[in-house]
Amino acid sequence: MDQQEDLEALQSRHRKEQRDLQARVTQKKKSATKKTRKGVNDECAALEVELKERQTRELAALNGENTEINPNEVDVHEAHYDEAQDTSGENADGIQSSMESLSISSPPSKPIDPPTSNGIRKTLNRAKARLARRAAELDALARKAAEEAASLPNLREQERARMREHFTKYRLQEKEIRADGHCLYAAVADQMDQAGLGLKPRITPTIITEKKLEGSNDTEQDLPGYKAVRHAAADFIERNPDDFEPFLEEPLPFYVHRIRETGEWGGHMELAALAKTYGVKIHVLHGDGRVDKIEPGEDAGAGGDEEKVIWLGYYRHGFGLGEHYNSLRKAP
Repeated sequence: MDQQEDLEALQSRHRKEQRDLQARVTQKKKSATKKTRKGVNDECAALEVELKERQTRELAALNGENTEINPNEVDVHEAHYDEAQDTSGENADGIQSSMESLSISSPPSKPIDPPTSNGIRKTLNRAKARLARRAAELDALARKAAEEAASLPNLREQERARMREHFTKYRLQEKEIRADGHCLYAAVADQMDQAGLGLKPRITPTIITEKKLEGSNDTEQDLPGYKAVRHAAADFIERNPDDFEPFLEEPLPFYVHRIRETGEWGGHMELAALAKTYGVKIHVLHGDGRVDKIEPGEDAGAGGDEEKVIWLGYYRHGFGLGEHYNSLRKAP
């Protein structure tokens, strides 16, 4: 994967994290009472600050490790305009920004005298020196970041150790789910199967597969468990747009298509949809011991007096793709 692909993947994950946090913050604020409102607001603010700082560090690390600057690619005319408009030398990108500041439709009121050969040479030398200093600064930042990273504790091992302690506290045992983008849905499917809940979604999923497009009559039972859960989440979101559209950065049809038919990660918003469509409470255990409790809602139609609960384990550092969910079964 090249640098551009890495950046796009990181930006996609950041957008997903921001949407999930916004949904989570909204749910917390809706459930707050007058007595707890201040504490909930403080907690939500802290979560937002933490996410922003972490995403900023990740972007900085990516840019610092992959930025390469070639002074030989400086254009003569760009260097000339840079000297005319940016003599401070503070930014290595001033050459490009100076060119962008010139408007074809609005030419300068005074013509720019063509540079002499000596002027071009001096400007190029100055630009190259500035770019070289900037490249050296970036290299120094990259080395410093690598040294700091090497001295940091092993976050993966720490998170796993804390999770094992919480498993004992709640009498749970972990079923590891493959980290392939479907982990949230596969973990929910495993929980339902192991708990013997036999739950059905409130909305019959719309099954859209290649076989059906060819004329067969696929049913929900023909799909893998994680795929059936994906369809259930997509249909609930699609048919309750007022609850979800405010948190989307794209049109609703595109979003639900990605839930149904791709390996797009699931998050808090999809868990909320699944809790409501299956009429089940979802407990999400974090490494710091926090348990997010996602309620099915009063009109979930779960049926019966016994509360139906499934458990998922959420990992931030334990898996290569980033965020990950495992299924947590009741220990014997």
